[in-house]
Amino acid sequence: MIKQVLPDNSPLLSDIRTLIEQSRQQLISTANSALTNLYWHIGQRIHNEILKGERAAYGEQIVSALSRQLQSDYGRGFSSKNLRHMQRFAEAFPDAEIVSTLSRQLSWSHFLEVIYLDNPLQRDFYCQMCSQERWSVRQLRERKNSLLFERTALSKQPKALLEQELEQLRESKQLASAFVLKDPYLLDFLGLNDRYLEKDLEDAILRELEQFLLELGAGFSFVARQKRIQLDNDDFYIDLLFYNRRLKRLVAIDLKLGDFKAEYKGQMELYLRWLAKHEQEEGEAPPLGIILCSGKKQEQVELLELDASGIHVAEYLTVLPPKEVLQAKLHQAIERSRARLENRGEQD
Repeated sequence: MIKQVLPDNSPLLSDIRTLIEQSRQQLISTANSALTNLYWHIGQRIHNEILKGERAAYGEQIVSALSRQLQSDYGRGFSSKNLRHMQRFAEAFPDAEIVSTLSRQLSWSHFLEVIYLDNPLQRDFYCQMCSQERWSVRQLRERKNSLLFERTALSKQPKALLEQELEQLRESKQLASAFVLKDPYLLDFLGLNDRYLEKDLEDAILRELEQFLLELGAGFSFVARQKRIQLDNDDFYIDLLFYNRRLKRLVAIDLKLGDFKAEYKGQMELYLRWLAKHEQEEGEAPPLGIILCSGKKQEQVELLELDASGIHVAEYLTVLPPKEVLQAKLHQAIERSRARLENRGEQD
């Protein structure tokens, strides 16, 4: 009897393969969620037990003794180090319901990347972005190491508003522009030397477009280079035009070599109004403008109130300073911005 062999493109074979793969993924997801929730409950139980002790060494003694017994019963996954991770997990995420929800998208390895961050809002930001954008553990680590949270427009907002934005993202799953816009943008991957022209910068971005899109953030796709605009027989050109599917809006980028100048505002406003009139589709948000400069004077930018015009001014760095220097600079910028916005709120 001749054995019948189905061709690889057989609809029957294809459908059954799809069912098997989907089932496997569901099993992996369910197992991951169960494991993460187990670790949280273990961590909470250890944490509650340690709180009963009055001596600092008590906690270490409990964890060591527990680890020896659990490793004997269940293997190396319950080492003292891992039990301390679980304890920290329960401390950093005290709400079981939030952990249960996040565990459907985030693995235990994701949580290990964020539980030792001191700022709860920072932890929440990275967890929400992982959940929304399906970041791998490697992607999360890279974005965390690049100080993504500190570079977002979101981090510059007062704490109460930041909490509100995160809560809205959690409930609506709609990404606001504050999660996407950054300052500064890290363009060290372009490989530019000390002297270059705007065209060199633009050419380098297009050569490294995939990397540039990753730096821009979630949902960006390239539309045009040197987008031509005609007004009263005059020609104007938008350096780079993108579309963001998450924000549902066009994003015009103007590249500048020196410090930001006030006249750049009028130029970008012209671009945005033209795009709104001629390119914006029904159901889309108004176009957004990003002016990338190699430097900016913060007071000048603040007085122009560019945010009200849908314009974001940001620096770009083609050579990265040491991480500690960049971190200190970002923390200073965050404190200044929050203080300014809170003072403005009190005056209003």
